[in-house]
Amino acid sequence: MRSAQAALIWAALAAAVCVPIAAAAASDLLAWRSPVYILAGFAGIVALGLVLVQPLLIGGHLPGLSAIRGRHAHHWIGGALVVAVVTHVGGLWITSPPDMIDALLLVSPTPFSPFGVIAMWAIFAVALLAALRRRLGLRPRTWRVAHMILAVIIVAGGLVHAMLIEGTMETVSKAALCALVLAATIKVMADRRVWRKRATPRSGIPQP
Repeated sequence: MRSAQAALIWAALAAAVCVPIAAAAASDLLAWRSPVYILAGFAGIVALGLVLVQPLLIGGHLPGLSAIRGRHAHHWIGGALVVAVVTHVGGLWITSPPDMIDALLLVSPTPFSPFGVIAMWAIFAVALLAALRRRLGLRPRTWRVAHMILAVIIVAGGLVHAMLIEGTMETVSKAALCALVLAATIKVMADRRVWRKRATPRSGIPQP
């Protein structure tokens, strides 16, 4: 029974991430895009999927992973998220440097651009803090609070960015993925309660 439930959870996660990618791959708009632009676009979709995986890992909601393995996977997925975002932004820069300059300067006329840029900088900030955490001497609770605040910025900015874009992503699958990301993030925030002075680890999972 447990193995069947675990398989169902993993299948649901795979569907949540892969269905939007498959739907985007079937979009008629791809016929008018260059290969670099297509790569950049799909890197953004992959990044959104990785944002869903992160809270599930750190919250201990993916079966078959021990606390330590879940934590290590969280770190590796974080690195993959940075690579996906760099690929996304780099590809868009190659295809249209003026548009990317406007976006990075937060003066782009497109309403979705500022949210994506803010989420991008928050992702880079988390990665940098994680790399320099010990060197900076961050206390565990300070790190958790900073991590959670930046995670909220990443999720909020990323979801608004994704929902405002009218592109290759199919609307229903995109909305479903965004809703799952939001639900997973809220669930982990509620469980961990990092804003309190004493956060109680959930199911013995070590604090990241």
